[in-house]
Amino acid sequence: MGYLTNEALQAMGFKSVGENVKVSDKASIYNPEAIQLGDFSRIDDFCVVSGKVLIGKYCHITPMCLVAGGSPGVTLSDFCTLAYGVQVFAQSDDYSGSTMVNSLIPSKYKNEYMAEVFLEKQVIVGAGSIIFPGVMIREGCSIGAMTLVNKSTQPWGIYAGNPACRIKERKQDLLELEAQFLKEQQE
Repeated sequence: MGYLTNEALQAMGFKSVGENVKVSDKASIYNPEAIQLGDFSRIDDFCVVSGKVLIGKYCHITPMCLVAGGSPGVTLSDFCTLAYGVQVFAQSDDYSGSTMVNSLIPSKYKNEYMAEVFLEKQVIVGAGSIIFPGVMIREGCSIGAMTLVNKSTQPWGIYAGNPACRIKERKQDLLELEAQFLKEQQE
């Protein structure tokens, strides 16, 4: 996997780029002026990132993910991971037939639903999952593969299914590991 150089990242015109950021040369980035990349974060091959997107520190967007921030925005807080093929949407068309749809049609003919998506710290989203507009995935949640997240979660839960249901508690041991990791990074 080839990553863009720091010079290439700066030339793209991101709103901000942290230290040691890696973005694949095979990723598609749209609206870089609205995208913030946190320290030590990584975007892998064949990802599409567009619109208002804030990516925190130590976040990993693995291959073939879509993060569509649109104008409301998508936030990935520190230590978030999107596994292969995750799709995150901050806006959606009205599928009822009451209005027209798609990005080629002027907004006066459409009724798009737009709402910010927010992933709090230490969230992992499993392969092939989809996150709808307006969802907040609370701290420490684990979202199982192929899960449809259409409602916000509660902290430290393991969620799976279509639609997502909380199936059990997630251990918080990783918080001690996070503290140890961050301490070692400062030394």
